[in-house]
Amino acid sequence: MQPGGVIINTCSIESFTPEPSLAPYAATKAALASLTKSVAKFAMQQRGVRCNGVAPGPVWTPLISSTMEADHVRTFGQNTTYNRPAMPVEQAAIFVFLASDDASYVNGEVYGATGGRMPI
Repeated sequence: MQPGGVIINTCSIESFTPEPSLAPYAATKAALASLTKSVAKFAMQQRGVRCNGVAPGPVWTPLISSTMEADHVRTFGQNTTYNRPAMPVEQAAIFVFLASDDASYVNGEVYGATGGRMPI
């Protein structure tokens, strides 16, 4: 990447408060959050590239209804302060911000976009 480039990783709230049934997913997302912080230091110092992450809470995607039990689909996202999952468009602004020059001094951060679910 050229200087000024940006890497944005999609992490997850599950990195910080994993559900037992999502252990493999949570572990890989936690590794990605750690990788984000590690790469941020190296990439900025060596290449002038920023690296950040976004850790969404529950987000409604087509995979939700096709991979979960019907009872879980009905309650998906009710553990947020909004009592519902996010729509993908509600996550977009944070990614756009991190990719923009407005975030030129943001590096090595993992931003929560969780609908009010606290990561710890």
